Amino acid sequence: MAEVLLYHHIQGLTDGVRAFAEDLRQAGHTVHTPDLFDGRTFATIQEGFGFARDAGFEAIRERGIAAADQLAPGLVYAGFSFGVTIAQRLAQTRPGARGALLMHSCMPVTEYGDTWPQGLPVQIHGKEGDEFFDEDLPAARELADSTPVAELFVYPGDQHLFADSSLDAYDPQAAALLMERVQAFLASTKEGSGEHSTGSLGHEAADRSMGDRSAGSLKVAGRADWCAVR
Repeated sequence: MAEVLLYHHIQGLTDGVRAFAEDLRQAGHTVHTPDLFDGRTFATIQEGFGFARDAGFEAIRERGIAAADQLAPGLVYAGFSFGVTIAQRLAQTRPGARGALLMHSCMPVTEYGDTWPQGLPVQIHGKEGDEFFDEDLPAARELADSTPVAELFVYPGDQHLFADSSLDAYDPQAAALLMERVQAFLASTKEGSGEHSTGSLGHEAADRSMGDRSAGSLKVAGRADWCAVR
């Protein structure tokens, strides 16, 4: 089973993020969920942004890095939106990473290095009409095109944090499909090896309907700082 370090989004370590982690634990994985906001959660993205701005975005990210330093290598780094800025950085720079799960966001690879680490599996998930994810979609596509061990899943709709069951943005159907894909990703990542069954990786899947999981191929280029606001 995998060991996952999961970073919350800009609204904090919500009940929905906790529930997501618990679902992974029920499947047999070890999941760590550091609380970067010291118990605070926020009803809106704007409120969470205000808190993070006052506390200092980089100071909060450093707390996330410190949480990783307390754990052994061999982790899958996962993040929701703002949490991706920490998870992706660690996946690209910390030795021993086994995989990356980038949900609702994706930073340009060049933020943290020259190229994506060779052979490091990654999944990216977001909604096609999400105004935030739309700005990161070029970077996500560029990453997906750069390595055969990448999957980019684009879902219909415009909700941002659609996998958080405690928020109004929650989309049960899309969230269930995301969880199914995450579980498959973790199950095929061999513990401690950094290896992944490549199967259908290296493509972008466009879920035009949740019943018909047809895959489509799209293309891109990117920008970075919007992630900091979530």
